[in-house]
Amino acid sequence: MKRLRGLKALVHDAIDVTTHLVREGHESTSRAVMRVTDRIEPLAAPARGVDQVRRVSTDAVLGTIRLVNRGVEVVTDLGIDLAERARERRAIDDAVEAALEPAVPMRSDVLDTGAWIGDAAIALVNAAVGDHLGKRDNGLDLGMSARIGDHYVDLRSDQAKAAITTALARVGQAPSSRVVVFVHGLGTTEWSWCLEAAAYHGDPTATFASMLHRDLGTTAVLVRYNTGRHVSENGRGLASLLSDLVAAYPTPIEELVLVGHSMGGLVLRSACHYGQKADAPWLAHVRRVFCIGSPHGGAPLEKFGNVLTGVLGAIDLPGTLVPARILEGRSAGIKDLRHGALLDEDWMGRDPDALLDEGRADVPLLPNVAYHFVAATLTRDPAHPLGRMIGDLLVRVPSAQRHGTPGRASQDAVREETFEIDTQHFGGVLHHQMQNHPAIYAVLRDALRPRATVDHAVVDPAVVDPRD
Repeated sequence: MKRLRGLKALVHDAIDVTTHLVREGHESTSRAVMRVTDRIEPLAAPARGVDQVRRVSTDAVLGTIRLVNRGVEVVTDLGIDLAERARERRAIDDAVEAALEPAVPMRSDVLDTGAWIGDAAIALVNAAVGDHLGKRDNGLDLGMSARIGDHYVDLRSDQAKAAITTALARVGQAPSSRVVVFVHGLGTTEWSWCLEAAAYHGDPTATFASMLHRDLGTTAVLVRYNTGRHVSENGRGLASLLSDLVAAYPTPIEELVLVGHSMGGLVLRSACHYGQKADAPWLAHVRRVFCIGSPHGGAPLEKFGNVLTGVLGAIDLPGTLVPARILEGRSAGIKDLRHGALLDEDWMGRDPDALLDEGRADVPLLPNVAYHFVAATLTRDPAHPLGRMIGDLLVRVPSAQRHGTPGRASQDAVREETFEIDTQHFGGVLHHQMQNHPAIYAVLRDALRPRATVDHAVVDPAVVDPRD
C-alpha cells in the first residue's frame, strides 16, 4: 500500500505541475503575439483586452483542474485508509522477523522479471525527482537501508544483532570481522552490482560482494538509497547507518571497507566527512575506500544538461520554455554531479543551476586509510582523443581520479605523502560495466588480501575479461 499511495501522490503532483507548464506555455505565446500587436497602434489596446480575458479564463480553468485534482487525492486517500484498516494483518510474533524484509534477488538472469522491473522503475523515479519525494514523504522514496544477504535489515531495531545473524545464516554465512560496504550510483539500487554477472563470471549470482566472501571470507552490506537527494544528505544518512551497523554487528568489526560506484563514491566521501564531524565510532575501523568511476570533478552530461536548460530557458517560446522548466525540475542529486558537490555548504544558499563552479568546501581524505580511485575509458588507450573526451561515457578520467578540491594542490601534495593513494585506469570498459567487471574485481580482491601491496600499474581488462 505504501508504494501504491506514493505512486498515486506522484500522479497528482504531476497533474499540478502540468497545469503550471500549460499556463507558462500560454503566457509565452501571448507575449510573442503582444510583441507584434503592440507595434500596430489600432490593435494594441483591443489585443491587450482580449489577452486579459484569455488570462482570466485560462487561470480559472487550470485552477479548477488543480482543485478537482486535490479533491480526488483526498477522496482516494480516504479509500486507501479504509482498505488498510479492513485488511487482515498477520501478527508477527517473532521480533527478529520484524527486523527483516525480503529483497529482490540479485541475479543477472532476472532482469526481465516484473519484480526487478518495478524495482528499477522506482530507482529511476528516485533519481529524477527523489528530492521531491523526500520532501513530500512520498511512499516511493527509497530512503536509505542496508541489505545483508537477501534481506533488508532494520539496523535500529532492538533485534538488529539477531536479525543480521539470521539474514547471513539464510545464505549460508556467518558474520565476519571484515565487512565491506557497497554503495551504488545514480538511478539504481543494489541490484546493479550483479550486472552482466553471467557474461563476466559464468554465474548470474556473482557480484563483488559474493566473490569477496568466497575468496576472502568477508561479509557484505549493500546500501540502497534515494539517489535524487543531495549527496550531502545521503552522506549524513550513510554516516548514521554505519554507526548503527557497528553498534548492531554481532561480532567486533576489525576492518571496514567502503566501495562506491559513481555517485556512490561521492556519498562515501561525504559520509566520511560527517562521520569525522560527529566523531563516529565506525571511522576507527575503516581501512580502505574504493571510488569506482566517481565524478569527483563533476560529470560532463550534467554540465551539458545545465547549459541546455539555460539556452532553452533564454528563448521565450513555448517549445523551449516548457522543456527548460522540465529540465530545471531534475533532482538535487543529479545537479550535485555537475561539480561533484559533497557537503551542505556546496549547495546551501547557492544557485542550483549555476554553470560555473562557485567553489567547494575542502574535504580531506581520512588519515591512515588507503584510497583507490578507479577510472575507465571507452577506448583501450586512455590517451586516445575519444577516450580523453568522453571517458567511460559518463565520467572522464581526470574527474574519476581527482581526490581533493581544485585550487588546493599544495595541500593535496602534503596529503599524498600521508595517505596511501592508488589510481588506476581500465580501457575498453563502460561506466555501468565497472560495477561487476573482472579486472576491477581483481583490484578489490588483491588490495584486500592480507599484506597485499598496491600495484600502481595500468591494468588491461582484456587480460581477465572472458568475453574477449
